[in-house]
This record gives sequence, C-alpha cells and structure tokens, in this order.
Amino acid sequence: MELALILLFITLLLIFIKPQYMGYSAVLMAAIAIVLKVVSFKDVIEVIDIVWDATLTFIGIIILSLILDEIGFFDWAAIKIAKFSKGNGILMFVYSMLLGAVVSALFSSDSAVMILTPVLISKMRMLNLSKKTLFAFVLAGGFMANTGSFLFVFSNLPNIITADFFHIGFIEYFKNMVLPSIVAVFVSILVLFFYFKNSIPKQIDLDLLPKCDEVIKDKKLFYFSWFFLTLLFAGFVVGDFYHIPVSIFALGGAILFLIIASFRNVSFKIVFDAPWQILFLSIGLYVVVFGLKDAGIMKYLKEIIQNSNALEVGFLSAGLSGILNNLPTVMIMDLALKGAKEGLIFVNIIGTNIGPKLTPIGALATLLWFDVLRKKGIEITFWQYIKFGMIVTPIVLFFTLEVI
Repeated sequence: MELALILLFITLLLIFIKPQYMGYSAVLMAAIAIVLKVVSFKDVIEVIDIVWDATLTFIGIIILSLILDEIGFFDWAAIKIAKFSKGNGILMFVYSMLLGAVVSALFSSDSAVMILTPVLISKMRMLNLSKKTLFAFVLAGGFMANTGSFLFVFSNLPNIITADFFHIGFIEYFKNMVLPSIVAVFVSILVLFFYFKNSIPKQIDLDLLPKCDEVIKDKKLFYFSWFFLTLLFAGFVVGDFYHIPVSIFALGGAILFLIIASFRNVSFKIVFDAPWQILFLSIGLYVVVFGLKDAGIMKYLKEIIQNSNALEVGFLSAGLSGILNNLPTVMIMDLALKGAKEGLIFVNIIGTNIGPKLTPIGALATLLWFDVLRKKGIEITFWQYIKFGMIVTPIVLFFTLEVI
C-alpha cells in the first residue's frame, strides 16, 4: 500500500477517535507527510492557496450563526414554524424539515447541526412529545442538514473547496445547483415522511410553547439582522462579478456584525465558540490528501471516472464519503476530476453532500450531531443510523442526480 494512502487512513482514524482534536491530528499528519517527503513545502503553499478562502468563509458563516443564535433568531424560527403548523403533526414535521434545509443552505450544515438541533430538541421536549417522535424528528432533521447544504457555494465546506479549485463563481454555482437542491429537499421530505409516518402524531398541543416574541433577546438587533443578511447576500452576488473571494464577505460580514452586536451586549467571547480547528483541519488534511495526486490510486480513480456516467460518478463520490468522510473525498475527487466534464464537478458536490448520510462517519457535521445528541441525553446507535442511512440516502441521491 502506498505511503500517502497509509498516512490518510491514520489521519482519518485519529479524527474519528478524537474529533475534538481533529485539526491538531490533521496538522500532525501533514507534518509527518512533509518529513517523509510524501509532499513538499511547495505543495503546502499550493494547498493553502486552494483552501484559505473556503476555510475562512466557513468560519465566518459559523460566527454569524452563533451571533444569531445568541439573540434568539433560531428559537424564534423554530417556534414560528411550529405555530404555522397549527398543531398538525404532519405539517410540523414537514415545516421542521424545511427549516433544517433552509438553515443548512444559508448558514451551513454544521450550523444546522450545532445550533438548530439543540433548539428543536428543546422545543419538542416542551411539547412533551414521545421518545419515538423525538427520535423521528431528530434523525430526519440531521438528514436534512446535508440535503440542503449544496444550494449555495458557502453552504458547506466541500462546496467552497470545489468552487475555488475549479474557479466556479457564486452565480454559476447557484444556477447549476438550484434545481438539484429543490429536488433533493422535496424527495427527502417525502421519503422521510413515509419512513417515520408511524412516529408522527396527528395533533400536537402548541399551547405549551412560548410566544415567538418571548424568545427574542434583542428585538432591535433581531430586526436589523434581516437587513444585514440581505445586504450580505447581495454582497456575495456583486462580489462574483468582480471576482472577490467569498470569504471577504462571509468573514468580513461576520466580524462587522459582531462589532455591531457588541454594542447590544453580545460578547466578543462568542468568537471562541467558532470551530477554529476547521482551519487546521482543512490545511492539514488537504496536505495529506495532496500526497495522493501522483499516486497509482489517483490514476486508477481517473480511469474509473472516464469510463463512468454521471450517475455512477455521483454514487462513487457518495460511497467514498460514507467510508472515508466527505472532506477527504471531495479533495481526492477534485484532483481526479481535473480536466473532466464540468457537469461531473457538480455531480461530485452532490455526492459528497448527500452521500455522507450513508454512515455516521460520513461528515464532520454528523460527528458533531452525535456529540450534540449525547449531551442532550438522546442515544442513536451507529447501527440504527446505518440502517436508516442505507435506506434513505440512495433514494434521495438517485433522484437528485437525475436532474443534474
């Protein structure tokens, strides 16, 4: 087995064993790769050039999400969608899934997991829902965090890395992904409903929930946030015309919003809650993966892609994501797809967004999701998850790839 591949497997093993130290593990293995001359310092500089924009964009979106969570934005949204359902259990399930997809699209799948999941769990416990119902909403919500995470280039780290690697602009990315995203969300909700239909109550007593306005901690900042988010989104669109890196708006906007929020008693300490290890993980892991660029396995992968159609490439990306995790998979596949048809680039993005739901180790968001559930006293075993993922994921992936 090639040394580069061995280093990658060791890196992933360390990340899965101790996900809280994933950044340090990746940097350590990258350093070993350099010492063993699997990669050069020139490769490291090239890697930094590839991932810096993606990583800073991701961190900016997370900081923005944390500020919004601090002022009660997501609590308000969760109660609002519950009120819209008027106590109808099926509608509440559908609206909760839509909320998960929207949060994932606008604030990343990791934000949907780290912030929205605890909020939904809290509100469902207020409603005295059964463990069976709670299990259904939580598991389905976790799935939607990845289904909605490829609508925009900033919605997930693999999207940004791939867009930067192939120089795909914000608008071009959106035009190619809007239809597949809509289909993915629609099919997901349909499949999840039939999978959990016996766990969804017909009626839910909403009188146990507080009023929407009661959970907003700062109304002036809450209303201002809508204006700010609209302005930020416009910045992404305008920036695309002038080829301005997405991170300038994402991280710059997050810092500006934090400064404004600090005048409304939002602490700067919120910055320390951002997943800074992602910065080290992106660079370290990509350095390790970069060692495979001239390896025999990469040539073999390129041959497979050349002899495969879009559907097969999508399922290849999905399968590798479920086994290796989607971050190294998107990096490996990007290298293998260099020079391939543009359509396969978007197929790969879809595969590395939906495919991770096949297994519990498929995405960092899923590992974080399991940690959130553990802290909230909810136990979902790996086998329960795999059984669910192996049934739902291929169906959603198939129909999504059919429209790309």
